[in-house]
Amino acid sequence: MATWQTFLQREKKKEYFQNLIARLSAEREAGEIILPPEKDMFKAFELTPLNQVKVVIIGQDPYHQLGQAHGLAFSVPKGIKPPPSLKNIYKAIQHDYPKVSIPKHGDLQGWAEQGVFLHNTALTVRMSAAGSHAKIGWQTFTENALRYLAEQRTCAYLLWGNHAQKFEPLITEAHKMLPANNALGQNESVKGRNISPLILKAVHPSPLSAHRGFLNCGHFAAVNCWLLQQGESPIEWLKADTEAEQQYTLL
Repeated sequence: MATWQTFLQREKKKEYFQNLIARLSAEREAGEIILPPEKDMFKAFELTPLNQVKVVIIGQDPYHQLGQAHGLAFSVPKGIKPPPSLKNIYKAIQHDYPKVSIPKHGDLQGWAEQGVFLHNTALTVRMSAAGSHAKIGWQTFTENALRYLAEQRTCAYLLWGNHAQKFEPLITEAHKMLPANNALGQNESVKGRNISPLILKAVHPSPLSAHRGFLNCGHFAAVNCWLLQQGESPIEWLKADTEAEQQYTLL
């Protein structure tokens, strides 16, 4: 059975990955602070098993200030102020579900545990040096991870910004390798269909671009509608203030 553990073990044997890890070790030995902490580097893979992935959100770099990055795209640990991009993500959810409460924290682990794969295309960064590890091998790792996933699961992909949208051709091509009986959904009326992945695109949620269509993109309700159509449970993006605003209704 295909698992993230199988994928990671395969990648660790490859020369590019061994060079990548050697580069990280050398930087640490030279006194550089690498984020997130080493124990959190593969947290997205640990919290969202391959056979439970429903939704993929692709970020870019981990946050590069101490205490922020913890291995999940766009997420910060509890106790850390939510960054501007995450605040805009919360606003976009509230656009789709007006009665949800926006939390004071930015920890998205609850999403990961529901099947949202929160993947940064670079899994590490030097502190205070945005983009510092973008070209040391993580791009190859990400391409291989997304290809491996698309060959195993039919998912919804939220591609925000040009960086994430560059992976669309890879995803659609790899999905052609998916056996029909591995399509997402356990509902008997759905199971066995060669369902196409749901790919939704918008500008990045950064304050520099969010006003150009991200805040009202409708992605969060659209994903839940699609999941229901596949016989899957929807994602509870944020807690509802009242029973009237349930995120499992078809909008």
